[in-house]
Amino acid sequence: REGSFPPKSSSRIAGAGSGEFHVYRHLRRREYQRQDFLDKMAEKQDKDVDYLKKLEQNRLAAEERTAKRRKKREKLKQKKLLAKKAKMEGKDRKDGDSDSSSSSSSGEEAGKKEDADEETKEDDAETPSFIMGKK
Repeated sequence: REGSFPPKSSSRIAGAGSGEFHVYRHLRRREYQRQDFLDKMAEKQDKDVDYLKKLEQNRLAAEERTAKRRKKREKLKQKKLLAKKAKMEGKDRKDGDSDSSSSSSSGEEAGKKEDADEETKEDDAETPSFIMGKK
């Protein structure tokens, strides 16, 4: 009778031994952990890419706003400069009419007077264009 039974083997009919289940369970658990880790890493990479895109968009938007404001400041600066030049030319014409009969020494005094007027104009630019309480 000893020869009539086949040796111990794991077949489809016989099934696995009790120790094999624990090995399978351990391998299955490790595979699930690996899959979870890979999913989390992929999600993290996607978030990082989205974050970098958002940073780039914010940087570009800030540069556009800065360029627009810079252009506006330059335009205002040019406008003030042109207004100042026009005002100086108007004064020069008036002074030129009255100075045409004066001597050359008074021309030097007029140059000093113009320098003083420019300093006053710079001070006027800093004062507010309105005064509270006056009508």
